[in-house]
Amino acid sequence: MSELALAAFASETGTHLIRAPRGERWRSFERRFDERAYLERLAAAGYRFLPRSSPGFPLLLRSIHDPPTGLFLRGAAEPELLAQPSVAIVGARASSGYGASVARSLARELAAAGLVVVSGLARGIDAEAHRGALEANGATVAVLGCGIDRDYPAAHAELARRIADSGLIVSEYAPGVEPAPWRFPARNRIVAGLCAATVVVEARERSGALITADLALEEGREVFAVPGEITSSLSAGTNALLKLGAAPLTSAADVLASFGIEPEAVRAETSPLLELLPASADELVRKTGLAAGEVARALVELELEGRVAVCDGVYRRAS
Repeated sequence: MSELALAAFASETGTHLIRAPRGERWRSFERRFDERAYLERLAAAGYRFLPRSSPGFPLLLRSIHDPPTGLFLRGAAEPELLAQPSVAIVGARASSGYGASVARSLARELAAAGLVVVSGLARGIDAEAHRGALEANGATVAVLGCGIDRDYPAAHAELARRIADSGLIVSEYAPGVEPAPWRFPARNRIVAGLCAATVVVEARERSGALITADLALEEGREVFAVPGEITSSLSAGTNALLKLGAAPLTSAADVLASFGIEPEAVRAETSPLLELLPASADELVRKTGLAAGEVARALVELELEGRVAVCDGVYRRAS
């Protein structure tokens, strides 16, 4: 059986397939399928196909119970990028400002430490994770729930271009496959399957990010959850994961330790906010004249670096 033929047949029939179906329709398609011509068309469009049987197919993904037949690839990086130590960062599409800052800062630090950041190109946490990795000049991989020729959502076309310039965009779906609600949970198993660890930043109950976390747990992978306010619906999913035994994430060092990576020493430069502590966020806004959003982002970064701690709304230097 040609794995590329199966992927092309799934595209033509609008089905999700990980193994050859029974029936004359498939047998007829396989007999007339011209793999060489199909590969030439892919290459002309700037795409590649990595079959599951290839030695270069990522071992972590191959080991899940329902690995894709293969992956269509778009981007400048070689397929070997998919086999490098990787972490998935996922979460709510309608994320809070805090969640977006955490995702971006975390991805920036993890990418700077050499990890590949994997996410789904969706709005909210996914997009911020990709952006953070790019800011660190690190590698990031976007996994699509539609054909490899689509940027979904369309608003992220420029972000997809930046990802492809240095990393990879991947999909199990051939060109021409439209996005559909049922394809995204299937996409999530690839996000989790590529990675040794998954981080959920924010998630409502029964969200797609929780599906990704559940899939990672089923495969015995490490799952981290960012603790959130008990009054926030965006924290309901992550706090539920913590109850189930997910590891609480308080800094990038938590993730790096799971990979056996020693975090670099705290950067030598001093944030001007540190000289004003202890103080609340509102006090820091008044004292510095900075915008509230800018102060909030800086505080999130300092928290993730382990340089400050917050208690009862007051930020202090970490001891």
